[in-house]
This record gives sequence, structure tokens and C-alpha cells, in this order.
Amino acid sequence: AVEAIRNSDFSKVVLSRTIEVDAPESAEVLFLRLLNNYQDAFVYLWFHPEIGLWLGATPETLIAVKYNRLKTMSLAGTQAYSGSLEVVWGSKELEEQHLVTQYIVSKLADSGCQNIQIGQTQTVRAGKLLHLKNDIVAEVNSTQLVNLIRSLHPTPAVCGFPMEASKAFINQNEGYDRQFYTGFLGIFNSEATEVELYVNLRCMQLSGNKALLYVGGGITKGSVPENEWAETQNKAQTMLNVLLK
Repeated sequence: AVEAIRNSDFSKVVLSRTIEVDAPESAEVLFLRLLNNYQDAFVYLWFHPEIGLWLGATPETLIAVKYNRLKTMSLAGTQAYSGSLEVVWGSKELEEQHLVTQYIVSKLADSGCQNIQIGQTQTVRAGKLLHLKNDIVAEVNSTQLVNLIRSLHPTPAVCGFPMEASKAFINQNEGYDRQFYTGFLGIFNSEATEVELYVNLRCMQLSGNKALLYVGGGITKGSVPENEWAETQNKAQTMLNVLLK
């Protein structure tokens, strides 16, 4: 991916993989552990007979709307939490965060949102990980909300930039079906006046006594492959922490 970015017209791609581990305990037990461990995340347990059983504890809001007030966020960059939020971020992570922020703001503007405001870049904790985050707020017309969601997803935080080129690279090289990983889920009422949708990260799919964990990371021209691999290992700990107790 790093080589392709240096020799092509896309600047970021998010690549992912799965990790299969034993899951000897029930989904209910794992769900309660997720609730206890990740109280600031959107924690869910979801089943559909044609799709299967999923659990997750995602830190990322895709979009939240109450009447015409919209809230979203850009979230990128990852490093392990070691007791403090006072950390130094490298140019690779800062560039990655900037790409995601600018993409979201442009999509909001193109969809007719008004009074778009970007909060300061901050370091936030999600379990044993740290991320860069910008809160973004705007005014939105509820009649345009469905079109906005369709244009907003997938963001560079889960796909890449530009979207079409990075998506093509993922389809050609990732080598497996993400299914609902990096999709979104949540609450959407029929009048579109109250919406809470979250990006499906830090998640797993349960089947029998096995769990399939999904992890990924953003790749740019400045990425060090070994570091990116370590990042996916760190992200896997969110789910492993509740599986391996």
C-alpha cells in the first residue's frame, strides 16, 4: 500500500484483516463486559438470522442529529495509552487526521449544511488506545439527511482518500469480505429528527465458540509497515480484553 500510494494518485488507504480466537463464553457475558469496560463507547449486541451475531464497542460517531442540529467527528491516528493524554503525534497521524476532517467538512458543505464549526484537535482515549479527534457541528435540513449520510460514508477514516481510488485498491488487495465492519449502525427515527449512527469499529462476529475480530489501520506514504501492523494488534485488544478474561 505504501508503495502504491507513492506511485499513484491516492494519498491514503485503510487496510484491515481478521483475527479468529476462541470465545467460550456467551454473547450476553461478553456484552456486559464491553459495557463495563468501554463506558464512553457505543456498545451493542446485534443479531439477524441471515447475518449472524455481532458485538462491538465503537468510539466513532458517524452522525448524530436532534431536530436540525448535527454533530459528527473526525477520528484518526492511533497510539497505545500509557497513562497520560499528553502525548506527541507524528506527521503521519496529523496528516491522516487533517484528511478526514477536511473530507467530512466538504461533504457537509456540499449537502447544504449551514454554520459548520470545527472544534480543536484533541487527544482522546478509547479503552487502551489514544486517537486524534475533532468535533464538528452544523445545522442540517432533515429532508437532506439520508443523502448526506450516503455521501458521507465511507469517510477516509475507514476507506481512504480519494474514496474511489482507495476503495478500488481495497477491493483488489485486501483479500476478504469486511461484511459489516466499517459500516454503520444505530438509531434512525422515521421523521429523521433524531438520529444516532456509529461507525462499526472495534467489533467481532460470533459463530459457535469462535470469534472473528476485525481490525485495520490507515496507510499513507509516511507509514512504517511494522508500526501499522502493531497498531492493528493494539486495536484488537479492545475485543481481546473481554474474550480472554
